Amino acid sequence: MTATTRASLRAAIGPGLLMAGAAVGVSHLVQATRGGAEYGLLLIPIVLLACLFKYPFLEFGPRYAAATGHNLLTGYHRLGNWALGLYIAVTLGTLFIIQAVVTLTTAGLFALVFGLDLSMVALSALILAACIGFLMIEAYKGLDLGMKIIMAALSVSTVVAVALAFQEAPDWQALSGAPEWSNLWTLAGLAFVLALLGWMPIPLDVAAWHSVWTQERARMTGHHPSVREAVFDFRLGYLGATLLALAFMLLGALLMYGTGVGFAPGAAAFSAQLVDLYAHSLGEWSRSLIAIAALTTMFSTTLAVTDAYPRVIMAIIRTLRENGHQAQDMEPPPRGERGLDWWGYRIALLVVATGALTLIWQAGEQFTRFVDIATTLSFLSAPILAWITFRVVMSPDMPADARPGPGLRGLAWAGIVFLGGFSLAWLVWRFAF
Repeated sequence: MTATTRASLRAAIGPGLLMAGAAVGVSHLVQATRGGAEYGLLLIPIVLLACLFKYPFLEFGPRYAAATGHNLLTGYHRLGNWALGLYIAVTLGTLFIIQAVVTLTTAGLFALVFGLDLSMVALSALILAACIGFLMIEAYKGLDLGMKIIMAALSVSTVVAVALAFQEAPDWQALSGAPEWSNLWTLAGLAFVLALLGWMPIPLDVAAWHSVWTQERARMTGHHPSVREAVFDFRLGYLGATLLALAFMLLGALLMYGTGVGFAPGAAAFSAQLVDLYAHSLGEWSRSLIAIAALTTMFSTTLAVTDAYPRVIMAIIRTLRENGHQAQDMEPPPRGERGLDWWGYRIALLVVATGALTLIWQAGEQFTRFVDIATTLSFLSAPILAWITFRVVMSPDMPADARPGPGLRGLAWAGIVFLGGFSLAWLVWRFAF
């Protein structure tokens, strides 16, 4: 690899880590840990299948951005108003609840780590204020640097925690979760699996976020990534998110499965319970390590999500304003320019934060139910988003040499069947029995 190639690759790397930061949060810390704790190793194959079948659609975001210079929202609009309308409906239906869930989880861990005796609403407000302050200072540049530091700390602390859990040789047969097999085929079991897979390793609407981040990275560096560079960056983040999902499932199975301890519904109580169980199993000395790993996990997610929704809202407005035909490409704007997008992004930050705080205030402490609703909504919308995203990368807009090859197309069709079949099965089970 030449020095020029290495420099180009370094310039392209960033959006994939932002995606991983958004992914490794509630889905991993809460849902994956619950999955391992309640079902042992039983759900690991299902989680790996979900990661495999979601892969094409999440990869299509940076692929499209690198090949065309536009984000996926432009692609949806060029399919027709109906496609962009579907994405907008999914976004409006989930944005406040997803922002609220990740913020509330972070607030619970923040209270635990720093020993604060404040209400979850007040702590959530402090977390959001910190994120907004961070993002308003050179929004993307600060996010990009901060996420790289956070993801490095998270990866190290999580790997150490998993290694410590293997100090005593596990009884794999006892951890298999085989006795829980019959529980999977109940309404509650299917509902939990659907909720687990909804954000595992990340919701499909993040494909559009990733395409917007790819544009922002290109504007910041002045380097327009090739499809190969953008896909490499994506794979780096996606592989990391998948491996960390397995790590948290293993932690849940190794340290909690078979203990008979139920999970508290409140964010603060859940966080304390999680860290207590780890410290009890690994030793009291590990409490700080686990707490820091959990807090960095959730802060990375909250920071990424707090940036993503306002950025996507502005991209939607820009796409509608330009009627999908003269969409903004990756050319950097003039230095110091503060146009409508600059102000709009900051206004959208405040609107999303206010909506999330209102929801936290109204919802009270029904934390795990809150999480299940958000993740289930994400999974039920996944087949729709998968289909329209596949349509975009196979459209005439996409250069022929950048379209997915036969293997990736085959995996995409298998993913649509998997996501649609699972959603349909749950809906039938939910309303017919």
